[in-house]
Amino acid sequence: MWTHGKFYWNELMTHDIEAAKKFYGETIGWTFESMPHPAGTYWVAKLGGEPVAGLFPMSGPDLAAVPEHWLSYIAVDDVDARLKKASALGAKAIREPFDVQNVGRIAIVMDPRGAVSGWITPAM
Repeated sequence: MWTHGKFYWNELMTHDIEAAKKFYGETIGWTFESMPHPAGTYWVAKLGGEPVAGLFPMSGPDLAAVPEHWLSYIAVDDVDARLKKASALGAKAIREPFDVQNVGRIAIVMDPRGAVSGWITPAM
């Protein structure tokens, strides 16, 4: 179950999935399960069979200059309504709300100070 306002998911945005899997597999003990994604294969990191994080492949020329980073997702009760409020307070949508089947509705938001996070209304 999720709660509005709490961190819900963490995702590593990486240019080298295999290196990231090797590092986190060997140091933390994560295993990985592939999942089809329009940008390539998405990897769900697991610990003891439980999902703990995702690895997203940053590929293509539009992401070439973006440094690798972790992106945290905050659960919200209504992505569209919350983004409207955030925009009125000076935030910007880096990516407008979109739906991911069986996952939820997501927006990538930059707050007025420049910090970026994902906001998600989970499907479950």
